[in-house]
Amino acid sequence: MKVALISFHSFLEPGGVKTHLLSLAKEFKKKRISFKIVVPRRKLKENYGENVILLGTSFPLIWGGGLTDLVFNFTPISIERLLIKEKFDILHFHNASFPSFFQILSSPLSFKTTNILTSHSDIQRSNILKNFPQIFEIFVNFCNLRLDGLIAVSEVALRYFEKFKKPKIVIPNGVDLETFNPKNKKIEKFLDGKINLLFVGRIEERKGLIYLLRAFLILKRKYQNLRLIVAGDGPERENCEKFVKENNLEDVIFLGNVGKELPSLYTTCDIFCAPSIFGESFGLVILEAMASGKPVVGFANQGYKGLMKGKIGEKFLAKPKDFKELAKKIEILIKNEKLRKELGKWGEKEAQRYSWPKITEKILNFYHFCQKEKNKKKISLFTF
Repeated sequence: MKVALISFHSFLEPGGVKTHLLSLAKEFKKKRISFKIVVPRRKLKENYGENVILLGTSFPLIWGGGLTDLVFNFTPISIERLLIKEKFDILHFHNASFPSFFQILSSPLSFKTTNILTSHSDIQRSNILKNFPQIFEIFVNFCNLRLDGLIAVSEVALRYFEKFKKPKIVIPNGVDLETFNPKNKKIEKFLDGKINLLFVGRIEERKGLIYLLRAFLILKRKYQNLRLIVAGDGPERENCEKFVKENNLEDVIFLGNVGKELPSLYTTCDIFCAPSIFGESFGLVILEAMASGKPVVGFANQGYKGLMKGKIGEKFLAKPKDFKELAKKIEILIKNEKLRKELGKWGEKEAQRYSWPKITEKILNFYHFCQKEKNKKKISLFTF
Protein backbone atom coordinates (compact mmCIF):
# COMPACT_ATOMS: atom_id res chain seq x y z
CA MET A 1 0.00 0.00 0.00
CA LYS A 2 1.27 3.45 -0.95
CA VAL A 3 -0.27 6.56 0.60
CA ALA A 4 -0.29 10.22 -0.45
CA LEU A 5 -0.72 12.51 2.56
CA ILE A 6 -2.04 15.63 0.82
CA SER A 7 -2.26 18.99 2.56
CA PHE A 8 -3.19 22.38 1.11
CA HIS A 9 -1.38 24.26 3.87
CA SER A 10 2.08 25.63 3.11
CA PHE A 11 4.90 23.95 5.02
CA LEU A 12 6.49 27.37 5.48
CA GLU A 13 4.05 27.97 8.36
CA PRO A 14 3.84 25.95 11.59
CA GLY A 15 0.41 24.57 12.39
CA GLY A 16 -1.68 21.67 13.61
CA VAL A 17 -2.17 20.05 10.19
CA LYS A 18 1.57 20.14 9.50
CA THR A 19 2.27 18.56 12.90
CA HIS A 20 -0.38 15.92 12.19
CA LEU A 21 1.11 15.04 8.80
CA LEU A 22 4.69 14.78 10.07
CA SER A 23 3.64 12.66 13.05
CA LEU A 24 1.57 10.33 10.87
CA ALA A 25 4.46 10.07 8.41
CA LYS A 26 6.80 9.18 11.29
CA GLU A 27 4.52 6.28 12.27
CA PHE A 28 4.18 5.13 8.66
CA LYS A 29 7.96 5.02 8.43
CA LYS A 30 8.15 2.85 11.55
CA LYS A 31 5.60 0.47 10.03
CA ARG A 32 7.39 0.53 6.65
CA ILE A 33 4.34 1.88 4.87
CA SER A 34 5.25 3.62 1.63
CA PHE A 35 4.13 7.27 1.56
CA LYS A 36 4.73 10.75 0.23
CA ILE A 37 3.63 14.08 1.73
CA VAL A 38 2.18 16.41 -0.91
CA VAL A 39 2.01 20.16 -0.14
CA PRO A 40 1.82 23.37 -2.19
CA ARG A 41 4.73 25.75 -2.66
CA ARG A 42 4.57 29.39 -1.63
CA LYS A 43 8.11 30.36 -2.60
CA LEU A 44 10.10 29.62 -5.74
CA LYS A 45 12.60 27.50 -3.84
CA GLU A 46 11.41 25.17 -1.08
CA ASN A 47 12.90 21.83 -0.09
CA TYR A 48 11.61 19.59 2.70
CA GLY A 49 13.38 16.35 1.83
CA GLU A 50 12.76 13.38 -0.43
CA ASN A 51 9.43 12.38 1.13
CA VAL A 52 7.77 15.78 0.51
CA ILE A 53 6.49 16.60 -2.97
CA LEU A 54 5.54 20.16 -3.92
CA LEU A 55 2.34 20.37 -5.97
CA GLY A 56 0.42 23.55 -6.75
CA THR A 57 0.90 27.13 -5.60
CA SER A 58 -0.34 28.48 -2.29
CA PHE A 59 -1.60 32.01 -1.72
CA PRO A 60 -2.00 32.97 1.96
CA LEU A 61 -5.49 34.13 2.87
CA ILE A 62 -6.95 35.54 6.10
CA TRP A 63 -10.14 33.54 6.59
CA GLY A 64 -12.38 33.34 9.63
CA GLY A 65 -9.92 35.13 11.90
CA GLY A 66 -6.98 32.95 10.89
CA LEU A 67 -4.50 32.22 8.12
CA THR A 68 -5.33 29.64 5.46
CA ASP A 69 -4.25 28.83 1.89
CA LEU A 70 -5.87 29.23 -1.50
CA VAL A 71 -4.18 26.65 -3.73
CA PHE A 72 -4.07 26.48 -7.53
CA ASN A 73 -2.53 23.95 -9.89
CA PHE A 74 -1.77 26.20 -12.84
CA THR A 75 -0.45 23.23 -14.84
CA PRO A 76 -3.04 20.46 -14.28
CA ILE A 77 -0.84 18.01 -16.18
CA SER A 78 1.44 18.02 -13.12
CA ILE A 79 -1.31 16.19 -11.20
CA GLU A 80 -1.42 13.45 -13.85
CA ARG A 81 2.36 13.16 -13.85
CA LEU A 82 2.46 12.79 -10.09
CA LEU A 83 -0.25 10.11 -9.97
CA ILE A 84 1.29 8.17 -12.86
CA LYS A 85 4.77 8.28 -11.32
CA GLU A 86 3.90 7.48 -7.70
CA LYS A 87 1.07 4.96 -8.28
CA PHE A 88 -0.67 5.73 -4.99
CA ASP A 89 -3.29 3.36 -3.58
CA ILE A 90 -4.64 5.92 -1.07
CA LEU A 91 -5.09 9.67 -1.53
CA HIS A 92 -5.53 10.99 2.02
CA PHE A 93 -6.47 14.67 1.95
CA HIS A 94 -6.09 16.86 5.03
CA ASN A 95 -8.64 19.66 4.75
CA ALA A 96 -9.65 20.96 1.34
CA SER A 97 -8.73 24.06 -0.61
CA PHE A 98 -10.34 25.58 -3.68
CA PRO A 99 -9.64 24.77 -6.43
CA SER A 100 -6.77 22.29 -5.95
CA PHE A 101 -8.83 19.71 -4.02
CA PHE A 102 -11.35 19.61 -6.88
CA GLN A 103 -8.61 19.55 -9.51
CA ILE A 104 -6.92 16.49 -8.02
CA LEU A 105 -10.16 14.57 -7.54
CA SER A 106 -11.28 15.42 -11.06
CA SER A 107 -8.28 13.60 -12.50
CA PRO A 108 -9.30 10.31 -14.18
CA LEU A 109 -6.46 8.59 -12.32
CA SER A 110 -8.01 9.48 -8.95
CA PHE A 111 -10.95 7.20 -9.82
CA LYS A 112 -8.60 4.26 -9.34
CA THR A 113 -7.43 5.26 -5.85
CA THR A 114 -9.21 5.13 -2.50
CA ASN A 115 -9.82 8.77 -1.57
CA ILE A 116 -10.17 9.88 2.04
CA LEU A 117 -10.55 13.32 3.59
CA THR A 118 -9.63 14.27 7.15
CA SER A 119 -11.50 17.37 8.31
CA HIS A 120 -9.38 19.28 10.82
CA SER A 121 -11.50 22.45 10.82
CA ASP A 122 -14.48 23.96 12.56
CA ILE A 123 -16.06 25.62 9.53
CA GLN A 124 -18.24 27.74 11.80
CA ARG A 125 -15.40 30.27 11.69
CA SER A 126 -16.36 31.08 8.08
CA ASN A 127 -18.99 33.80 7.73
CA ILE A 128 -19.31 32.96 4.03
CA LEU A 129 -20.30 29.36 4.74
CA LYS A 130 -22.63 30.42 7.55
CA ASN A 131 -24.39 32.97 5.36
CA PHE A 132 -24.37 30.82 2.22
CA PRO A 133 -24.71 27.17 3.35
CA GLN A 134 -25.46 26.19 -0.25
CA ILE A 135 -21.72 26.47 -0.96
CA PHE A 136 -20.94 23.79 1.61
CA GLU A 137 -23.78 21.62 0.30
CA ILE A 138 -22.15 21.68 -3.13
CA PHE A 139 -18.86 20.70 -1.51
CA VAL A 140 -20.45 17.76 0.37
CA ASN A 141 -22.19 16.60 -2.82
CA PHE A 142 -18.83 16.58 -4.59
CA CYS A 143 -17.35 14.62 -1.67
CA ASN A 144 -20.13 12.06 -1.97
CA LEU A 145 -19.21 11.57 -5.62
CA ARG A 146 -15.43 11.44 -5.30
CA LEU A 147 -14.49 10.43 -1.75
CA ASP A 148 -14.57 6.92 -0.31
CA GLY A 149 -14.34 7.90 3.34
CA LEU A 150 -14.26 10.80 5.79
CA ILE A 151 -12.31 11.22 9.02
CA ALA A 152 -13.05 14.08 11.42
CA VAL A 153 -10.70 14.93 14.28
CA SER A 154 -13.68 15.63 16.57
CA GLU A 155 -17.45 15.57 16.76
CA VAL A 156 -17.30 19.33 16.13
CA ALA A 157 -15.57 18.76 12.79
CA LEU A 158 -17.92 15.89 11.89
CA ARG A 159 -21.25 17.59 12.53
CA TYR A 160 -21.16 19.53 9.25
CA PHE A 161 -20.99 16.30 7.23
CA GLU A 162 -24.39 14.85 8.14
CA LYS A 163 -25.22 14.47 4.44
CA PHE A 164 -22.01 12.63 3.61
CA LYS A 165 -23.18 9.13 2.68
CA LYS A 166 -19.91 7.18 2.62
CA PRO A 167 -18.09 5.70 5.65
CA LYS A 168 -17.16 8.33 8.24
CA ILE A 169 -15.50 8.21 11.62
CA VAL A 170 -14.06 10.42 14.36
CA ILE A 171 -10.33 9.82 14.87
CA PRO A 172 -8.76 12.55 17.02
CA ASN A 173 -5.39 14.16 16.61
CA GLY A 174 -2.51 12.28 18.17
CA VAL A 175 0.35 13.41 20.36
CA ASP A 176 3.96 12.31 20.14
CA LEU A 177 4.66 11.05 23.66
CA GLU A 178 8.35 10.60 22.85
CA THR A 179 8.58 14.32 22.12
CA PHE A 180 6.10 15.73 24.64
CA ASN A 181 6.50 14.37 28.16
CA PRO A 182 7.43 15.61 31.66
CA LYS A 183 10.99 14.30 31.35
CA ASN A 184 12.10 17.02 28.94
CA LYS A 185 14.77 19.33 30.25
CA LYS A 186 13.52 22.69 31.52
CA ILE A 187 14.87 26.03 30.27
CA GLU A 188 17.11 27.40 33.00
CA LYS A 189 16.67 31.12 32.29
CA PHE A 190 12.98 30.82 33.22
CA LEU A 191 13.64 28.96 36.48
CA ASP A 192 13.99 32.02 38.71
CA GLY A 193 11.08 31.43 41.08
CA LYS A 194 8.42 33.11 38.93
CA ILE A 195 5.27 31.25 37.91
CA ASN A 196 5.43 30.78 34.15
CA LEU A 197 2.30 30.98 32.02
CA LEU A 198 2.68 29.75 28.44
CA PHE A 199 0.83 30.52 25.19
CA VAL A 200 1.62 28.50 22.04
CA GLY A 201 0.09 29.20 18.64
CA ARG A 202 -0.24 31.58 15.73
CA ILE A 203 -0.83 35.11 16.92
CA GLU A 204 -4.03 35.74 15.01
CA GLU A 205 -7.51 36.91 15.94
CA ARG A 206 -9.13 33.56 16.66
CA LYS A 207 -6.27 32.40 18.91
CA GLY A 208 -7.27 35.11 21.38
CA LEU A 209 -3.87 36.15 22.76
CA ILE A 210 -5.12 39.70 23.36
CA TYR A 211 -7.66 38.33 25.89
CA LEU A 212 -4.93 36.40 27.69
CA LEU A 213 -2.89 39.61 27.87
CA ARG A 214 -5.89 41.43 29.40
CA ALA A 215 -6.24 38.63 31.95
CA PHE A 216 -2.50 38.77 32.67
CA LEU A 217 -2.76 42.54 33.26
CA ILE A 218 -5.36 41.88 35.97
CA LEU A 219 -3.25 39.17 37.56
CA LYS A 220 -0.03 41.21 37.49
CA ARG A 221 -1.63 43.81 39.76
CA LYS A 222 -1.95 41.14 42.45
CA TYR A 223 0.97 38.82 41.76
CA GLN A 224 4.37 40.17 40.83
CA ASN A 225 5.96 36.74 40.50
CA LEU A 226 4.27 35.98 37.17
CA ARG A 227 5.70 35.66 33.69
CA LEU A 228 3.87 35.11 30.39
CA ILE A 229 5.84 33.35 27.64
CA VAL A 230 4.43 33.68 24.12
CA ALA A 231 5.62 31.10 21.56
CA GLY A 232 4.45 31.83 18.03
CA ASP A 233 4.09 34.55 15.45
CA GLY A 234 1.39 36.00 13.24
CA PRO A 235 -0.49 39.06 12.00
CA GLU A 236 -1.75 40.14 15.46
CA ARG A 237 1.67 40.12 17.11
CA GLU A 238 2.22 43.85 16.56
CA ASN A 239 -1.12 44.73 18.19
CA CYS A 240 -0.38 42.46 21.14
CA GLU A 241 3.07 43.96 21.63
CA LYS A 242 1.50 47.42 21.44
CA PHE A 243 -0.96 46.45 24.22
CA VAL A 244 1.95 45.28 26.40
CA LYS A 245 3.86 48.52 25.84
CA GLU A 246 0.89 50.86 26.36
CA ASN A 247 0.01 49.17 29.65
CA ASN A 248 3.60 48.95 30.90
CA LEU A 249 3.00 45.24 31.28
CA GLU A 250 6.16 43.58 32.55
CA ASP A 251 7.30 39.98 32.22
CA VAL A 252 5.70 39.26 28.84
CA ILE A 253 8.21 37.58 26.54
CA PHE A 254 7.56 37.11 22.80
CA LEU A 255 9.78 34.29 21.51
CA GLY A 256 8.42 34.00 17.97
CA ASN A 257 8.38 30.54 16.39
CA VAL A 258 10.43 28.25 18.61
CA GLY A 259 10.77 24.96 16.73
CA LYS A 260 12.71 22.29 18.64
CA GLU A 261 12.59 24.29 21.90
CA LEU A 262 8.82 23.77 22.19
CA PRO A 263 8.83 20.53 24.28
CA SER A 264 11.13 22.19 26.83
CA LEU A 265 8.86 25.23 27.00
CA TYR A 266 5.93 23.00 27.95
CA THR A 267 7.90 21.36 30.77
CA THR A 268 9.20 24.74 31.94
CA CYS A 269 5.79 26.37 32.28
CA ASP A 270 3.60 26.06 35.37
CA ILE A 271 0.26 26.78 33.66
CA PHE A 272 -0.59 26.40 29.99
CA CYS A 273 -3.05 28.96 28.59
CA ALA A 274 -5.23 28.31 25.52
CA PRO A 275 -7.38 31.43 24.88
CA SER A 276 -8.75 30.61 21.39
CA ILE A 277 -12.15 32.29 21.07
CA PHE A 278 -13.57 30.17 18.21
CA GLY A 279 -12.69 28.01 15.21
CA GLU A 280 -10.98 25.16 17.08
CA SER A 281 -12.08 21.67 16.09
CA PHE A 282 -9.80 19.89 18.55
CA GLY A 283 -6.93 21.42 20.55
CA LEU A 284 -3.53 19.99 19.69
CA VAL A 285 -1.59 22.43 21.85
CA ILE A 286 -3.78 21.47 24.82
CA LEU A 287 -2.95 17.82 24.19
CA GLU A 288 0.79 18.57 24.00
CA ALA A 289 0.60 20.48 27.30
CA MET A 290 -1.32 17.63 28.94
CA ALA A 291 1.23 15.08 27.71
CA SER A 292 3.91 17.29 29.28
CA GLY A 293 2.11 17.04 32.63
CA LYS A 294 0.86 20.63 32.74
CA PRO A 295 -2.52 22.05 33.88
CA VAL A 296 -4.52 23.80 31.18
CA VAL A 297 -6.67 26.95 31.39
CA GLY A 298 -8.47 28.34 28.35
CA PHE A 299 -11.67 29.43 26.69
CA ALA A 300 -14.59 27.04 26.21
CA ASN A 301 -14.72 27.06 22.40
CA GLN A 302 -16.39 24.03 20.81
CA GLY A 303 -13.18 22.12 20.11
CA TYR A 304 -11.69 22.56 23.57
CA LYS A 305 -15.00 21.66 25.25
CA GLY A 306 -15.07 18.44 23.23
CA LEU A 307 -11.54 17.50 24.30
CA MET A 308 -12.10 18.34 27.98
CA LYS A 309 -15.77 17.32 28.19
CA GLY A 310 -16.91 15.60 31.37
CA LYS A 311 -13.48 15.74 32.90
CA ILE A 312 -11.89 17.74 35.70
CA GLY A 313 -10.14 19.96 33.17
CA GLU A 314 -13.47 21.32 31.88
CA LYS A 315 -13.76 23.37 35.09
CA PHE A 316 -10.88 25.51 33.88
CA LEU A 317 -12.47 26.64 30.63
CA ALA A 318 -13.91 30.18 30.72
CA LYS A 319 -16.54 31.73 28.47
CA PRO A 320 -14.85 32.88 25.22
CA LYS A 321 -13.62 36.50 25.34
CA ASP A 322 -14.40 36.80 29.09
CA PHE A 323 -10.86 37.69 30.15
CA LYS A 324 -11.97 38.47 33.71
CA GLU A 325 -13.27 34.91 34.18
CA LEU A 326 -10.12 33.61 32.51
CA ALA A 327 -8.03 35.55 35.05
CA LYS A 328 -10.03 34.03 37.93
CA LYS A 329 -9.45 30.49 36.67
CA ILE A 330 -5.73 31.11 36.21
CA GLU A 331 -5.60 32.62 39.71
CA ILE A 332 -7.01 29.42 41.24
CA LEU A 333 -3.97 27.57 39.93
CA ILE A 334 -1.54 30.35 40.82
CA LYS A 335 -2.60 30.02 44.45
CA ASN A 336 -2.71 26.22 44.56
CA GLU A 337 0.47 24.39 43.58
CA LYS A 338 -0.97 21.07 44.73
CA LEU A 339 -3.93 21.45 42.36
CA ARG A 340 -1.55 22.32 39.52
CA LYS A 341 0.26 19.03 40.08
CA GLU A 342 -3.01 17.06 40.31
CA LEU A 343 -4.29 18.53 37.05
CA GLY A 344 -0.92 17.88 35.43
CA LYS A 345 -0.96 14.21 36.42
CA TRP A 346 -4.54 13.85 35.20
CA GLY A 347 -3.61 15.41 31.85
CA GLU A 348 -0.54 13.22 31.42
CA LYS A 349 -2.63 10.09 32.01
CA GLU A 350 -5.41 11.31 29.69
CA ALA A 351 -2.92 12.05 26.89
CA GLN A 352 -1.88 8.38 26.75
CA ARG A 353 -5.17 7.67 24.96
CA TYR A 354 -4.00 9.86 22.08
CA SER A 355 -0.57 8.36 21.43
CA TRP A 356 0.32 8.35 17.74
CA PRO A 357 0.75 4.56 17.47
CA LYS A 358 -2.87 4.14 18.64
CA ILE A 359 -4.19 6.89 16.35
CA THR A 360 -2.23 5.54 13.36
CA GLU A 361 -3.67 2.07 13.87
CA LYS A 362 -7.20 3.51 13.73
CA ILE A 363 -6.39 5.41 10.53
CA LEU A 364 -4.91 2.34 8.85
CA ASN A 365 -7.94 0.25 9.83
CA PHE A 366 -10.17 2.90 8.27
CA TYR A 367 -8.09 2.82 5.07
CA HIS A 368 -8.63 -0.94 4.79
CA PHE A 369 -12.34 -0.65 5.56
CA CYS A 370 -12.84 2.02 2.86
CA GLN A 371 -10.86 -0.02 0.34
CA LYS A 372 -13.07 -3.07 1.01
CA GLU A 373 -16.26 -1.01 0.73
CA LYS A 374 -15.11 0.47 -2.57
CA ASN A 375 -14.22 -2.96 -3.94
CA LYS A 376 -17.62 -4.31 -2.87
CA LYS A 377 -19.33 -1.62 -4.95
CA LYS A 378 -17.13 -2.42 -7.93
CA ILE A 379 -18.06 -6.09 -7.69
CA SER A 380 -21.73 -5.22 -7.26
CA LEU A 381 -21.72 -3.00 -10.35
CA PHE A 382 -19.88 -5.65 -12.37
CA THR A 383 -22.35 -8.35 -11.29
CA PHE A 384 -25.30 -6.16 -12.18
